[in-house]
Parts: sequence; C-alpha cells; structure tokens
Amino acid sequence: MRSWRTFALVWAAMALLVGGCPSGDDDDTAGDDDSTGDDDSTGDDDDTTGDDDATGDDDTTGDDDDSTGDDDATGDDDTDVPLDGFGEISGDCGVLDDTEWNSADPFLFRNAIDFGTDVFDENLLTPDGYLVWEAGNLNPGSLHSEVFAFEVLVRCELAALLETEGTVEYLDPDGKKTDVLSEIDTRKVGVSVTRAFHWPPDEPYPYAEAVDLLTDKLGDIPLAAANADPVDAWERSILSVVAYDAQSADEIEAAWAALDPSVTLDTIVVLTVTDGDDEFIY
Repeated sequence: MRSWRTFALVWAAMALLVGGCPSGDDDDTAGDDDSTGDDDSTGDDDDTTGDDDATGDDDTTGDDDDSTGDDDATGDDDTDVPLDGFGEISGDCGVLDDTEWNSADPFLFRNAIDFGTDVFDENLLTPDGYLVWEAGNLNPGSLHSEVFAFEVLVRCELAALLETEGTVEYLDPDGKKTDVLSEIDTRKVGVSVTRAFHWPPDEPYPYAEAVDLLTDKLGDIPLAAANADPVDAWERSILSVVAYDAQSADEIEAAWAALDPSVTLDTIVVLTVTDGDDEFIY
C-alpha cells in the first residue's frame, strides 16, 4: 500500500507539472494577440485617420481653400496689374473698387502709357483690345485713341469687352452714344473717349480748351446713358481722356477740378498721357 501511495503521489506531482504548461501557452497567446496587433489595430485606426487626411477628409477643406486661392488668383485682388501689353503703363492702375462704384462722387485718375520707339502692331493688343480695333468705330480718325483708352482699362482694371461702338443698342439711333460697353468688377460701364490735343502740337494746350472739352464730353455722358436700350443699359460711366503730353494733362486736371458738380456728376475720368512714338494716336 505504501508503494501504491508513493506511486500515486509521484503521479499527482507529475500531473501538476504537466497542468502548469497550458498557463504558459495562455501567456504566449496573449503575446500573439500583441503580435497580431489587436491593440495595434487601434494604432491602425489612427493610421486610417491619417489615411483620411491623405485622402483629404480634413485636407479637402484645405483643397477648398486652395480652390478659393485659385479663384482669387484670377480675381482683381491677386492679379498683378498692369497686365502685359503694347506700351509701358505707369501711374494710377488697379484703382477702381467699391470706394468708387458705391459713391455718387466724381473721380479722376491719371496714368501714362509709353510706347517708346515701338511701331504700332495690332497683334500686340490684348484680345479685347484687338476686337475693338477689328470692329472699327464711327470716326476712323479716333480709332487708335479709343483702342488704347480701352487697353488701359483692360490692363489696369481688368475690364472686359461687352459691346463695341457699333453694337450697343440705343433707344434713339441718332441720339448720344458711348464708345465701348465694358464690364469692370461685375458692373456694366459705358466708356467714352476723347483726346486732349492742340494744334500745332508744339504749342501749350490752353486751359480754356480743356474746360470746353470736358464740359462738352461730360455733358454728353448722361445723355448717352439715358439713350441706352435696357438690354445694354450701364450703371456707371467713364470718360477716358487721352492726353498728348503731361502739360495737356495738367490743364485737364485743373479744368476738371474747377467744373461745377452738375457737370462732373458721378462720372469717373481716367486721364492717360501718351509718351514715346505716339503720333499714330493723334
């Protein structure tokens, strides 16, 4: 019996030793869980969030911001002016905004375009400027001045051509007219053009002529606006004065400053001095 008990005790001890091994396997299994990444799966979820960023769930907003940036790049605020074109523009450029559009006051802005020694080439005009050139006007002798008055507005104020002189619709075909119908800052703008030029050109431009010119042209502008057919009606008018030289422009400025508000009204005057080989303008 003692031998049997001894054998039983030995057997039980061995069973206990064998029964302890599964606990080690359980620990290894827990280790396997770590190696398969159940906890790391949470890390994978974090990576997935990162993937969302990569696919742009969060960055899509950034993409939208970039798109807005793209819109701004083509808009007035972010476009560098003057745009490239025939002649070098200096002075007031990129100046029209809500300050002027929302005001009932008149304004005058002065700039210059220098042709240097370049020979006029219509192929160097902006696309809209070329359309004005190609369409011609009712007075061929003033076509170059009308083209470059509009070119300055295109290159400085990002004006877009809506209608040329011959295609604007009017209530009275024989009434007062504008030279170009354009769009600036989403607004329809009628553009009338005149030249400050005295013959002979080597004589100073007289102040009295400046007064007469402005009084006449500014007086016609509200009549032309009132004559526009509703389909082409514009909300603001620009008088572009193309001046032979700085002295002529000085007289225009002085005359404009002295005019009665009943003449200037809310018209915006853009005064452009031409320099260089500009004989073709006059």
